[in-house]
This record gives sequence, C-alpha cells and structure tokens, in this order.
Amino acid sequence: MTTTSYEVINEPGAVPIKLWTRGVPLEDEARKQLLNIAKLPFIHGWVAVMPDVHLGKGATVGSVVPTVGAIVPAAVGVDIGCGMIATRTTLTASDLPDNLAELRSAIEHAVPHGRTVGRGHGRDKGAWQNPPAATLEGWSGLHEGFARITAKHPKLARTNHLNHLGTLGTGNHFVEVCLDEEQRVWFMLHSGSRGVGNAIGTHFIELAKQDMRRWMINLPDQDLAYLPEGSEHFVDYVFAVDWAQRFARSNRAIMMAHVIEAAKKVIAKPFDAWAEAVNCHHNYVSREHHYGKNVMVTRKGAVSAKLGELGIIPGSMGAKSFIVRGLGNSESFHSCSHGAGRVMSRTEAKRRISLDDHLKATAHVECRKDADVIDESPAAYKSIDAVMAAQNDLVEIVHTLRQVVCVKG
Repeated sequence: MTTTSYEVINEPGAVPIKLWTRGVPLEDEARKQLLNIAKLPFIHGWVAVMPDVHLGKGATVGSVVPTVGAIVPAAVGVDIGCGMIATRTTLTASDLPDNLAELRSAIEHAVPHGRTVGRGHGRDKGAWQNPPAATLEGWSGLHEGFARITAKHPKLARTNHLNHLGTLGTGNHFVEVCLDEEQRVWFMLHSGSRGVGNAIGTHFIELAKQDMRRWMINLPDQDLAYLPEGSEHFVDYVFAVDWAQRFARSNRAIMMAHVIEAAKKVIAKPFDAWAEAVNCHHNYVSREHHYGKNVMVTRKGAVSAKLGELGIIPGSMGAKSFIVRGLGNSESFHSCSHGAGRVMSRTEAKRRISLDDHLKATAHVECRKDADVIDESPAAYKSIDAVMAAQNDLVEIVHTLRQVVCVKG
C-alpha cells in the first residue's frame, strides 16, 4: 500500500476531519458544512472526506459519517440507496454496430427515463404505465415491507413506487455502454430509489426537525437534525431506509436486465453478460464495526471499499470510469469516492458551459447533445484522474472504462 494520503482539519469543539483531497478542489462552503457535521456530539472518531467532495443539503456529498446513538437523515439524503451496477459481457468493440444510435435508442425504449413535469402532459415518461413482469416480480419482495412503513406513515403510500421500479430518473443518473482496456463491452448504470426513496428521505428529515424543535435542541444547521437511537422515529427510519436501499438495488438489477435484453435485439452476435457484475450503493447507511464500536456508517456520495471488495467510480459523461477493488483502509472507514464530484452547480454550469463546449467534450460518445444536459457536461465535474490519484491508498484500479453510448434522463 502507498503512504497515507489524507490531510486533517482540527477545530475546537469538533472531531477531526480527515480529507483525501490532495490535488482536487475543496470549496469553502463544503469545508464549513463539514465542520458543522464534525461538531455533532455523536460522531465516532472522525469524519472521512472523499476526493469528490462538494456542498450538499445538510451533509456534504463525498463524506463518511460514523455515528453512535443517533442518525442524521439528511446525511443519507433523499436519493436513498443511489448507486451503480456494472456488468461485463462476452462482446468486444468490434461486435458493436457501426452506428451506435440504434443501440442507444433501444436502451432508451427499454428503460423509462427522464420526467414529465406538470399536469396536462399525459403520463410521466419516466414511469411505467403497465409495469413489466420483472418489475412485478421485484415488487413482490418489497410490497410487504412497504405496507409496514405506510401503516405508520400513510402519506408515503401516495408516492411513485411500483411504477418507478426499473426506471432511471433524471439529473446525473445514466445508462452507459463502455469499453475496457481490452476493448471488452460493459453495461453500466447509475440510479437509486426513485420517487419513493425521495419521499421517505424528505419525510424523515422533516420528522427529525420537528423532534429537534420539540426538544429545543439547537443545531448549526437545521438540516443536521437527528433521530436518537431508541426513539420511535429512529426505529421507523432505520427500517424505511433499509427498505429503500433494497428497492434501489432491485431497481438497478431490473434495469440492467432490460438493457441487456434490448442490446441483444440490436447486436447481431449472441452474447452473455453478468461476468464480474458489481451492484453497490453510494448514498446509504450501514451497521458496521469500527475502532471497537458498533456504529451506523452513513456514506453520502461514498462507496464501501473493504479489502478485496469491488466497487464502481464513474466519471462524468465523456470521461472515463473505473471498476475498483477496495484496499480496506480503516482510516476512511473502508470507503472511497463515488464519482468525480461537481465543481459547478447546475445553474453555474448552464451559465458557463456553451453548447459547443459540450459537443466537443462528448464528441466520442453517442449521447444527448442538447442544451438541457449541459449541467451534466464533463466541465461541470472534477478531473476523474485527480480524484483517483487522491485516493490511491483507498482503492486499486481493476478496469478502466470509457463510454461509447450514454443515456441520460
């Protein structure tokens, strides 16, 4: 293993903050947010910060927050269980059609994506109107837990759940066809728990804020409202967040099956998939044991990187991505980054990046080239090479992938 590559912030009244950010930018607002988190009284040891760190709502994206006796719903966020799945196929680059537009179109038809905003526009294009067999089968393993959640929190029943299982969403969620260093074809996608996960996260963040007001607990940021262990809302939230994480994992698996099925209709050569498949969360909470304590580890924009564990670190559309193997670094609570990390807000990206810039940056990828995806253009993100260099004691690279097709919501 290489030498330790983190730096430390020590401030009075706060636990240490260990940052794997050498060679990558750390915005002042994110630093302030990290200090607020580090001042919470139930942090175990320190806060670990990944190189893709950037300002988030409540908690900083790219942070690993171990807690004892409490949990912060906003540190998990509202895209509960968001993560990645990738699978290598038996195809090589030469097996792909010369015109990749047909392959992109087949994937877009197989996986609902995007969102129809506002009433009067018909059904939501990003949801199923008639859920397919794989979605119904996936829901059969989830509906009992959902009934338990909604029995106590009935407002969550009025959410997109079954009709979002096996769908992509919007923003930075994507489906890609990639080539590795040996020109082998991979399918990779990024999504989470969709509408129902958002509703669960939002609901419990508000319940935590209500509890803080009732107990007259003052916080540096109201989005750091927490649920104490043993309280009714804590028990309900832990169950609900675990359920949403299972929904997210199933959501990715169903989409991947549909992507493979769609590709087989377009690619002439028969092929198999599922070799070296990886399905990992990067917005989630997990019960783990670190430094002598059983703790709740919240990874907001971070991936588990236990010794030998495979994970996925995607770049932006137009940049390379990585299949990695964890080095089991205990200082990071066995974690690594979840991607490149934004350097511009979506508003700033749309202001600063021209359509011509976007076209040049994605010239080698069959993808959307319109102004509505400029906030996802590569320039809006940190250099993935710098991010990987900053965490060379957290993971080793197993495969380097480059996109040839990218589907965005």
